[in-house]
Amino acid sequence: MLYRTIQPGLIRYLWVQAGAAAEDVASETWLQVARDLRKFRGDAAGFRGWVATIARHRALDHVRHQRRLPLADGMLEEAGELRAEDDTARSAIDALSTRDAFALIARLPRDQGEAVLLRVVMGLDAKTAAKVLGKRAGAVRTAAYRGLRGLAAYLEETDRDAGATAKRAVKTNGRMASKRAPNRTVTQTPAPALKDMR
Repeated sequence: MLYRTIQPGLIRYLWVQAGAAAEDVASETWLQVARDLRKFRGDAAGFRGWVATIARHRALDHVRHQRRLPLADGMLEEAGELRAEDDTARSAIDALSTRDAFALIARLPRDQGEAVLLRVVMGLDAKTAAKVLGKRAGAVRTAAYRGLRGLAAYLEETDRDAGATAKRAVKTNGRMASKRAPNRTVTQTPAPALKDMR
């Protein structure tokens, strides 16, 4: 039961920390949790914080290990993908928007990104997130607040850029259409009403 409650948020947290290796790092985390479970003392919120701490340490270990590896000559292509039972267009859209959100969080400074992930994605309170990060609760609240403000600024920037691109496209398409057919005009005719069609 605890696994099902914690795992989705843990994967999201680790995706920003460890990238594509998030599931591998999560499995290492759960192995350590199972190994050290007898040492844990506390309640459910404390357990989530303890798991997040272990996950953070495993993610940092993974990143350090990846930095020491030599670069590969080429990328390996995956032979095939297994389809999930709930493989629908909606889940693809949700995954895309989730991936975009985590990409934005990854642009934040590390302390702000981790604070946002632990507070919002993992659902930890400030005190528990502070234990995970080795900071004070007030510092975590401040970092999460600044991170959320930073995300809002990124989104506004993206919206402005998308609006400017759309305006340029309309202007460009309008100029191209006028160059193709300079003397043609469109006249609107009223559609017949249903009573006129009888």
